[in-house]
Amino acid sequence: MAQDVRGGLLPAYLIVGSDELKAKESVSRLKRRLEPGFEAFNLDERPASSDLEAQDLLSSLNTLPFGSGFRLVLVTGADHLPKPVSEALVAYLTDPNPGCLLCLVAEKLAKTTRLYKAVAALGKSSVIDCSPAKRWDLPKRVVRMAQTRGMRIDGAAADELVARVGESTTMLDRQIGTLSELCRGAGIITRADVERYVTRIAEVKPWDFLDAVCARDARRALELYNLMQNPSEVALVSMLVGRLRELVCTQSLVARRQAGDVASTLGKQAWQIKNHRRWAAGFGRGELAGALDACARCDYALKTGSDARTEFTRLVLKVCGSVS
Repeated sequence: MAQDVRGGLLPAYLIVGSDELKAKESVSRLKRRLEPGFEAFNLDERPASSDLEAQDLLSSLNTLPFGSGFRLVLVTGADHLPKPVSEALVAYLTDPNPGCLLCLVAEKLAKTTRLYKAVAALGKSSVIDCSPAKRWDLPKRVVRMAQTRGMRIDGAAADELVARVGESTTMLDRQIGTLSELCRGAGIITRADVERYVTRIAEVKPWDFLDAVCARDARRALELYNLMQNPSEVALVSMLVGRLRELVCTQSLVARRQAGDVASTLGKQAWQIKNHRRWAAGFGRGELAGALDACARCDYALKTGSDARTEFTRLVLKVCGSVS
């Protein structure tokens, strides 16, 4: 078959990374390029397994497509392909069937492997990076998920959803779908909606708790603390001291009109200190010093046998300004 019927697509693509939703969307885009009416005939999906035969897979790759479009051979779990199969694919890619497109899906595949190099050599767009989004980028991703469903979600609600569901984009997308149906009439998903309809399945992260304390939101901080499973109050006090010291530094730099130096002075990236100025501004003169003193007293109490939950709760209320 001399004619290339892939419509500008490359002979093969490698979709690699642990972001399941992004990988699924990439595969769906390729499937949508199949000629309408011939999808069932021109799609061959195969999971990588120990009994996958190289010759059988090559036979599928070299089969002529039905109709005037191309044939799509999809191999999932490509990072677990038996070596003979992987090597056969490397050889195949030196002279691929112009009427077929090979799509390899892998969670991890080292760039040094022969198969990765063989696909990468086909073109700049042949490797589709599906690395997971960073934790701090997920709320923005959630906002886009809602927008694709004709809905809006405010920042606080997106943050709360990530905190409750975790970092699985598949789970986040599923929850956004449910929330969109429940809140369709209002046209917006609020934090109250998330708290009402979404059950927490993700473990509370210490930094979410620290963020709540630094925002001086006592209700939120204690809610997160109570949701932690077997927390170490001593460790939490230590982390809180570190965060409060950062706010002391931030407050000092702002007072000297050197707010732009906060990140470099603390040795952090800009995204890591994006809320520091606002948090620092929430503490009046001497309050941060008082909070650090309260941490020292709490640490002593914890290490001398006092009730951990009582002492730590008192500290949280003190730092948040709920008690004198």
